[in-house]
Amino acid sequence: MAVFSGRPHREVHLPGSSSSVHLLGGPFIAVDGERLDVPEGGKRVLAFVALAGSAVDRHRAAGSLWPDVSDDRAAGNLRSALWRLRSVGIDVVDSANRTLSLTSATVVDVDLLSQWAAQVIDESVPTEKLLDVQWRGDALDLLPGWYDDWVIFERERLLHALDMLSLRLVREGRFGEAVEAALLAVEAEPLRESAQRALLAAHLAEGNLIEARRAYARYARLLARELGVRPAVELTRLVA
Repeated sequence: MAVFSGRPHREVHLPGSSSSVHLLGGPFIAVDGERLDVPEGGKRVLAFVALAGSAVDRHRAAGSLWPDVSDDRAAGNLRSALWRLRSVGIDVVDSANRTLSLTSATVVDVDLLSQWAAQVIDESVPTEKLLDVQWRGDALDLLPGWYDDWVIFERERLLHALDMLSLRLVREGRFGEAVEAALLAVEAEPLRESAQRALLAAHLAEGNLIEARRAYARYARLLARELGVRPAVELTRLVA
């Protein structure tokens, strides 16, 4: 079984809910199967609340989303963003009791991916179950083009799961699938040393020293061009 399908799906079908928040390739909303585009003024609030996973204090949300303005201005921006969402029929954010949370009937596509990421490091979960999630490649498209700290943290957590999956597959002798998982992580963040290390380990475990050296050479050129540094000594030793 291949680890990933050829191209990542842009939409994840989330059964059992009338409303779903899509952050993979989004953000957008699906209500009763109908896609609703999120107005620019409401995207950041919706994504922040959806990624939080639980109720968030309004003051904390406003400060995180607009850190460079006064508290009063940030609070005003938050009220405006919530109004923009409701004005186009997107009423999935509950703003009662001085907190923000998604309504109980709303699900988030990233939650399913996060559950998968947690299972990767759980050795009691069969590897076959991990490989059944055919849309994992969409982790690469989590809020593309967003560089807020709270987005980068979640994206890094999901990519770390790909690294760990690759290493787990190597331990089980499933080298081709290990290479595929590591390649996805490298494609997402080419400068991440952990992803490159997982890729080299997979190539070497499969007995492909030449491929490992080619991957190392590409990484070395990228580091020199982008950062003006050389790969870590530990990485170099792998292909020495």
